[in-house]
Amino acid sequence: MEKGEININGNVTIEGKEYSSGILELIIGKKGDKAEFESISNELLILCEVLEDPYKLPYFLETYYSMEISNEQAFRFSLLRVQVDSDLRMHEDIQKHQQRSYVARTIEKLLYRDLMLEVVEGAEFDVD
Repeated sequence: MEKGEININGNVTIEGKEYSSGILELIIGKKGDKAEFESISNELLILCEVLEDPYKLPYFLETYYSMEISNEQAFRFSLLRVQVDSDLRMHEDIQKHQQRSYVARTIEKLLYRDLMLEVVEGAEFDVD
């Protein structure tokens, strides 16, 4: 199997590690192909790894805190997609999707100091 191709289990091998193609597609926001999977940035690969096993998050906090994010806006939207997807799929597997949402929110808070989707009690919104 060539690098970046999806295997029979729905996983993609990149730099010798297997990643879930479904999670990679969620992170990049579109159906992935070999070329897109091969060009995925290191921070997105680590995000995929932590989403697959949320218990790894404590070991990557320092990595994310000190990491140079290549495209901050795209990375933040990846985190938002994970949160929205987890909320929408919560009924499928509550523990799995709560953990994924927690991972995304924790990394977003660590890097950006706030949550884009956070609901602030008592806040007034001007709708025009």
